Amino acid sequence: MGLVAALEWLGKPYRLSRVDMLGEMQQPAYKRLNPRVETPVFITDEGRVLTESMAIALWLAARDRERRISFDPLSSQADRMHQLMAFINTGLTGAFGPLWTAFEMEEDDPAKNATLRQLGSDAVIERHDRLEEMIGDARFLIGDRPTLADGFLIGIARWLDFHEVADAGRWPKLADVRKRLEQDPAVRFAMALENGEEAPGAGAFKGHVPISEVIERYGA
Repeated sequence: MGLVAALEWLGKPYRLSRVDMLGEMQQPAYKRLNPRVETPVFITDEGRVLTESMAIALWLAARDRERRISFDPLSSQADRMHQLMAFINTGLTGAFGPLWTAFEMEEDDPAKNATLRQLGSDAVIERHDRLEEMIGDARFLIGDRPTLADGFLIGIARWLDFHEVADAGRWPKLADVRKRLEQDPAVRFAMALENGEEAPGAGAFKGHVPISEVIERYGA
């Protein structure tokens, strides 16, 4: 969802494909697109396949000539953005791993489930503590406009509520940034699309493409 918001901020034409993670993504054909059977998958304007959120974000930043979602690559702001993106994409995202494992458990093992939830909750709280320390008092993570780092954050931030780890107000600076992002038109558009709803975008979104067509055309 966060990368879709970033594409809206960027303003360049793009299309999306919906993927049934328990259906289409588990079929052998999907492995032709991404052998690791994961999302996201990004097809460049040259037809090259990119996977991994960081790789996709850096590809977008390198082509963001108007600096709508990034900064001059030699600037301290770019260094800061990369630092926050890496922390969110690794430390913060990884902290939720035990919680997702507990959520997806099929066996009836309350003790194991409780252990996983406690382990995950402790890690998520600690990572939020560190992120709260890392950011300043700007409107967004880096300054007065959202960037790729904010896209990464809003894609993960809602997991805190989903897993009922702690109240977001425990981290006031993060909570303020999150509230601003949740009111951002691009983020609202991305959330609506994710929920299968119709929503007005900024005009860059050019519609959906069936994943079967994407695999047929770009699958190795």
